[in-house]
Amino acid sequence: MNEMDYWRLCDELTVIQAALLIVGADASDMNYCDYVLDWKPDERPPNFFPAFTALCHAVMGGKIPATKRMMIETKWDPTANAMREHETEKLDWCATTISVEDLKIWLKTRGIKTGFFFPQGVDIPDFLDANHKNYSPKLAAAIGAWQAVTLQPDLTKGKTVKQALLTWLRKNADRFGLTKDDGNPNEQGIEEVAKIANWDSRGGAPRTPG
Repeated sequence: MNEMDYWRLCDELTVIQAALLIVGADASDMNYCDYVLDWKPDERPPNFFPAFTALCHAVMGGKIPATKRMMIETKWDPTANAMREHETEKLDWCATTISVEDLKIWLKTRGIKTGFFFPQGVDIPDFLDANHKNYSPKLAAAIGAWQAVTLQPDLTKGKTVKQALLTWLRKNADRFGLTKDDGNPNEQGIEEVAKIANWDSRGGAPRTPG
C-alpha cells in the first residue's frame, strides 16, 4: 500500500482530513491539517477550498451527521488571576469528525463517484442518474431515503422508520424537487415518497433509544 492507502483504515475523519482526501492531498502532512486554513488560497492544495466549504455547509445543515467540537481559546480570567481555556461558539474543523460511510453517501448524492473514497469507481444506476431521460425525482428520493436510514441506524433512535424517512426527506427536499414555490418542503409529496421507502409498515411507537 502507498502512504495514503492507510487512511482507508479510518472509520472517522476530521472535516479537514476529509476535504484533503477528497481533493487527493495527503492528510498525513501535519502542515496541511494544522495550518491549511491559515494559508493563502494559492498555497492550499488545488480545489481544497470548494471541497472544504461544501463539507462545512453539509455538516452545519445536518446533511452529514457529525461529532461536533467547538474551538477553544485561552483568555485571561481576572477572577482567578490566570489564563483559562474557554469554549467558543465556532466549530473546530480540525477536531469535528464525520463517519467515512456517511461521507461516502453524501459524496454519491453530489455526483462524486471517483477519487480516494471510491478507488474502484461507483457506477450510478440509470434510475438514480439525474441526466437520464427517464429520471424520476420521487423514485430517486425514495431510494436515497431508504439507503440513508438503512446505513445510518442513529437516524431511527427514538423514531419510527417512517419518522426517520420523513426527517431525511425534508432535509433533502430541494435535491429531489420536493419543495413548493415558496421553497418550503412539499409535505404531501414527502409523505408519498416516505410510504414507498418505509419497510416497517407495522408502525407503532418508536423504540426507546439504546
